[in-house]
Amino acid sequence: MGGEGAPDFLSCPRVRRASCLCGSAPCILCSCCPASRNSTVSRLIFTFFLFLGVLVSIIMLSPGVESQLYKLPWVCEEGAGIPTVLQGHIDCGSLLGYRAVYRMCFATAAFFFFFTLLMLCVSSSRDPRAAIQNGFWFFKFLILVGLTVGAFYIPDGSFSNIWFYFGVVGSFLFILIQLVLLIDFAHSWNQRWLGKAEECDSRAWYAGLLFFTLLFYLLSIAAVALMFIYYTEPSGCHEGKVFISLNLTFCVCVSIAAVLPKVQDAQPNSGLLQASVITLYTMFVTWSALSSVPEQKCNPHLPTQLGNETVMAGPEGYETQWWDAPSIVGLIIFLLCTLFISLRSSDHRQVNSLMQTEEGPPMLEATQQQQQQVTACEGRAFDNEQDGVTYSYSFFHFCLVLASLHIMMTLTNWYKPGETRKMISTWTAVWVKICASWAGLLLYLWTLVAPLLLRDRDFS
Repeated sequence: MGGEGAPDFLSCPRVRRASCLCGSAPCILCSCCPASRNSTVSRLIFTFFLFLGVLVSIIMLSPGVESQLYKLPWVCEEGAGIPTVLQGHIDCGSLLGYRAVYRMCFATAAFFFFFTLLMLCVSSSRDPRAAIQNGFWFFKFLILVGLTVGAFYIPDGSFSNIWFYFGVVGSFLFILIQLVLLIDFAHSWNQRWLGKAEECDSRAWYAGLLFFTLLFYLLSIAAVALMFIYYTEPSGCHEGKVFISLNLTFCVCVSIAAVLPKVQDAQPNSGLLQASVITLYTMFVTWSALSSVPEQKCNPHLPTQLGNETVMAGPEGYETQWWDAPSIVGLIIFLLCTLFISLRSSDHRQVNSLMQTEEGPPMLEATQQQQQQVTACEGRAFDNEQDGVTYSYSFFHFCLVLASLHIMMTLTNWYKPGETRKMISTWTAVWVKICASWAGLLLYLWTLVAPLLLRDRDFS
C-alpha cells in the first residue's frame, strides 16, 4: 500500500476502479491511471485485445489443448461422433489447432469490423460515439468473449475454405501496410540521424547510417544466397528461381532510383538507408512466399519423414508443422508493426494522409501544454481530441481487422483447409506474397518519383 495521497490502485475506492473499466479511456474519474493521451491509451487497449486473441490462438495450437477441443461439434468426426484419424498423414489434431485459430481470428476480425462501421466519420471527442471508442472497456471485453465463444460453435461446412480467402486478401493488404510503416520508419530514422549529424557536427552519425545501410544490404545478399541454396534445385524449382531473381533485380533498380540526382534534388532525405530497409523486407516476403511452395523438393518446410519411411510430397503425403522460421519472424514483425500503428503518428504528411492520422489536433499549443501539466500532477490521462481526432477511428479498426486476418494466415502457415479436411499448402499463398512484394516495391518507387511527375504537388 502506498503512503497518504499516493495514487496506488489498491487504495482507490471500488467505484473509481470500476470507472477505469467502464468509463472513458482518460479515466477522468480515476486518479490511479497514468498521465497520457487518451488517443494513445485507447489504441493500446484495442491492440491489447488483438494480442490477447493472438495469445489464445497460439495456445490453441498447443497439443495439450487439442484433446479438450475434440468435444466441440465441428471437430473431425465420422458417423456417430467418434473422432477419427484422417487419410494421409495429417491427423485430426493438426487440423483442429488450425481450425481453432480460424475461429479465434474470425471473432477478433468481426469485433474490429463492427467498430470500423460504428466509428465512421467521427471528427472529435465531442461526438457521442467517441465515448464508446474511448471507454466501456469491460463491456467491450465481454463482447469479444461472446464473439469468441460463438465462433467456436459455427458449423464447419465451408466456413474454413471461405474464411481462408478472406485471410488471403486481408493479409495481402496488411503486408502493404507493413511496408508503408517501414518506409516511414526508415525516412524518420534517416532524417533524425542526419539532423543529429548537423547539430553535433559529428561524423559518427553518418558512420552509423552507413553501417546500418551496409548491414541491411549484406543481410539481403545473404538471404538471396540462402534461398537459392535451400529453395531451388539445379534441375527444377524454376518458379523459385524466377521469383528470387526478379525481386533481386527490382530491389537493385529501386536502390539506384533512390540516389539518382533528380530524385535527390526533389527529395534530399531519400537515400540508400530507406532502400536497404525495403530490400531486406522484400527478401523476407520472398522467403515467406517460398516457404509456402507446395512441392517438397523446393520447400524444406514441408516435412515428409515418418519414421524411417520417406513419403511422397503433395496433398496426400505431407503433414502440418506448427512453427517454422518464416512464421516466427513474421509474428515478430507483425507485433512490432501493430504496436507502431498504435503508438505514433508519422512525421510525414503523405504517410499521415495514407494512414489516416494527423500530427495532432488543432489545439493551441499553450493550452495543450497546460492541460498536460495539470493531468500529469493528477496522475490521469487527458482528452487531447476535443478539437479534432488525432487518427481515424474507423481506419485504425480496419487496420486491426487486416492484422487479425494476417496473423491468422501467419500462425497457420498459409495452409488451406482442403475438401478432404487436409491442411494443404497452395500456390495461392505463394502468388499473394510475391504480388504483395511487387506492389510494395512499386509503392516505394512511387514515393521516389512522384515529386518529379507531379510538380504542382507539395511533397516536402
